[in-house]
Amino acid sequence: MYIVILAGGSGTRFWPLSRKKSPKQLMSVFGGKSMLQRTVERVLPLRPKRILVVTNALQAEETGRQLEYLHDVPIDIIAEPVGRNTAPAIGLAASIIAYHDPDGVMAVLPADHYIVNEEGFAQVLTQGKEAALNGYLVTLGITPTRPETGYGYIEAESELRGGGPYPVKRFVEKPNREKALEFLAAGNFYWNSGMFVWQACAILDKINECMPQLAASLAKLVFSDNIWELSDLKPQIESIYGEIGGESIDFGVMEKADNVQVIPADFGWSDVGSWSAIPEVVDADATGHVVINAKEVVSVDAADCLVYGDNRLVALVGVNDLIVVNTADAMLVCAKDRAQDVKKVVEELERRGMTEYL
Repeated sequence: MYIVILAGGSGTRFWPLSRKKSPKQLMSVFGGKSMLQRTVERVLPLRPKRILVVTNALQAEETGRQLEYLHDVPIDIIAEPVGRNTAPAIGLAASIIAYHDPDGVMAVLPADHYIVNEEGFAQVLTQGKEAALNGYLVTLGITPTRPETGYGYIEAESELRGGGPYPVKRFVEKPNREKALEFLAAGNFYWNSGMFVWQACAILDKINECMPQLAASLAKLVFSDNIWELSDLKPQIESIYGEIGGESIDFGVMEKADNVQVIPADFGWSDVGSWSAIPEVVDADATGHVVINAKEVVSVDAADCLVYGDNRLVALVGVNDLIVVNTADAMLVCAKDRAQDVKKVVEELERRGMTEYL
């Protein structure tokens, strides 16, 4: 199995910790190793043939530096000159793998997810590999635990099968709360995790069918005789990315393909999409505070706050349900229920030209 890790995001909802050159996947959000490093180490027990990390030009150097200590498997860093969403990134990685191993199975994983049960995660990927070898495009669907409105959903045709994989009936965009409650009660809807398993040739066939313009651009790649000498592809990638548009693999392929299956997964997952997701994966103290990287927290008549302290003392007085994030050059104070709006701060900084904070 090949592993493709998508690591080019900017993580705007994790500002001020996450910046363009040092986004959340390259940060130690929970202390210790970065989310990228954890993602790579998580797949090593599967003994992958190779790991391809697709990132962007700004982050490529730091991405490579963070993975220098890993020697168990070859790791390639592929730098996109400009972000074009997930379909081009996946198509590019699939084209590279297919040149060397057309029937090779590739697992596509975001670099910034948090997973509790790593053994269970590996088992699901192994199950996905078996389905992929039968020609299916496999996606991992997270068993929902609440009527979440921040995720897309996958409806599975689960009536006639045991534990899956199930044929996918449809993909559903982020629902309102009423719909999310219906999905939770139905029992055959799963959160769309953005994790996939398929053969390189299978996804390229569907890209050719569903996204012919992207397929035509990727077909222009000319590989050198040197095995896995990917640096030779840099000028070609720059040329291709100058002519293609951006599109997600979900909209571009998965919602249109007729051979998609979903495997239900329950291994303690969070996409850590915003600061409000941290309490899902970090235990609170007796006052309900979730504290990360703070030297000490003094709480007076305060409760249920999220604190990222940058190794400093943080004092909370008479406040509840706040997000407080302290970094070397910026501080965020935000109501918990407005965590999704942190990206608006980034937009405002861009509008003001305050690039030193981006």
